[in-house]
Amino acid sequence: MSKQILILPGDGIGPEIMAEAVKVLELTNDKFQLGFELSHDVIGGAAIDKHGVPLADETLARAKAADAVLLGAVGGPKWDKLERDIRPERGLLKIRSALGLFANLRPAILYPQLAEASTLKPEVVAGLDILIVRELTGGIYFGQPRETRVLENGERQAFDTLPYSESEIRRIARVGFDMARVRGKKLCSVDKANVLASSQLWREVVEEVAKDYPDVELSHMYVDNAAMQLVRAPKQFDVVVTDNMFGDILSDEASMLTGSIGMLPSASLDANNKGMYEPCHGSAPDIAGQGIANPLATILSVSMMLRYSFSQSDAADAIERAVSVVLDQGLRTGDIYSEGTTKVGTVGMGDAVVAALRNL
Repeated sequence: MSKQILILPGDGIGPEIMAEAVKVLELTNDKFQLGFELSHDVIGGAAIDKHGVPLADETLARAKAADAVLLGAVGGPKWDKLERDIRPERGLLKIRSALGLFANLRPAILYPQLAEASTLKPEVVAGLDILIVRELTGGIYFGQPRETRVLENGERQAFDTLPYSESEIRRIARVGFDMARVRGKKLCSVDKANVLASSQLWREVVEEVAKDYPDVELSHMYVDNAAMQLVRAPKQFDVVVTDNMFGDILSDEASMLTGSIGMLPSASLDANNKGMYEPCHGSAPDIAGQGIANPLATILSVSMMLRYSFSQSDAADAIERAVSVVLDQGLRTGDIYSEGTTKVGTVGMGDAVVAALRNL
């Protein structure tokens, strides 16, 4: 029986980077005889333009029926003035919630060929390999009530709610511990327990879960300190587990340690490892249509999809080796370009990865 993959290119640079990732996926499908069937649909601003909503019911149904979803990016200034509940980003939050994608895995790996592309000294980031495990369907991005209101004195006031239940914390903590167990056996839980009640519960539950993982060294860190430590001494971290908002911020910060957010893939998984895979970067509307976006994060998201949702480690390894080969060849998109390397565009980078993969 064939396996179904739903492709959602999205907005901005999404269609450009997705086209290159699909080329890599199709070659991998043929090369390893994986039996995938690909279908395409719209999300975000593209869905608003077509359906009037950022995620149509029929698209969500197709996502639920698929074995995995590959997504580009959503959003752009064209839709910024819409009501909050129908902006492109709401489609992304909705599909994550509806599919139960509570565990977001964001690796920050520095390819040795890109040590000079990082804004930090090479000796600080050389050999960097961090995995950030972000809770994805709870917390302040989904909490209710949320409201903007006018006070009696005429001043506007807005508020959001940051709720976490014990079960939500427990399940994401287990993902963090499981990942740490097969890596360096070190887990750092990041919170703000000195201020936030939700973080106090977070820390208590993580400590309880830790009893089931005596082989994993657990540490705790406040989020402000974690942000500083990521820049000061990032290699102290192996696996980091944290909540939705903190994970969003820290993973973007970690991306710059690797030279560019254009290098960072991600996986968002449910309890059965069905997932949605997307680059960590946004839709970058300022460069959309120019053919200069870096497709490697999306291509590496394909690798994560093969590894986590389909258990095809050989195929995943091949894609990652192909990316490394291309970097060895000195090919760079503008975001990772440095003197002495060769600048290529989106299509050129995608073609180079396809060629390298074909020759492996």
